[in-house]
Amino acid sequence: MDHDDAGLWARVRQGDELALAALFDRHESRLFRHASRLLTHREDAKDAVAVAFFELWRKRASVRLVEGSPLPWLLNTVAHCARNLERSGRRYRALLDRAPVAEATMSPTHDDRGVLAALKRLPAREQAVVVLSVLEGYPEREVAQALGIPAGTVKSRLARAKVKLRDALAREGALS
Repeated sequence: MDHDDAGLWARVRQGDELALAALFDRHESRLFRHASRLLTHREDAKDAVAVAFFELWRKRASVRLVEGSPLPWLLNTVAHCARNLERSGRRYRALLDRAPVAEATMSPTHDDRGVLAALKRLPAREQAVVVLSVLEGYPEREVAQALGIPAGTVKSRLARAKVKLRDALAREGALS
């Protein structure tokens, strides 16, 4: 395509990250337009372009050029990324459609606010376990699967979180 692409590509193959950045600057807008035609959401189009360049870098030893340019390879990779993003989006929306809808609850009481405040002070890892297992009622096995951790880790995080919550509520005088 362009002699500059060939020169930049030679530098990319040698591991020059600045050359990759230059290729990105040169082709990003065209790739974004291509992804935008294939995808519904602007952010997904940005993601498809970013993934394509990541893959270009990762597979730089085996990428096939057309007339000295990686652009055709990038266009094809953006299309593949777009299909994958659309497919995962459909799966996610289908999962949300199958998820039970929680009934509306009354506004929290003073005691409830203390518990929620104590919950928010927990580390994010323990907070996630408490929310999924205690508040949402998922079994430990499903919590472990959702968080990508072993079931034993769910049990230990839950035990630590309960101790921390109990201590926090006792300090605040919320426990009788």
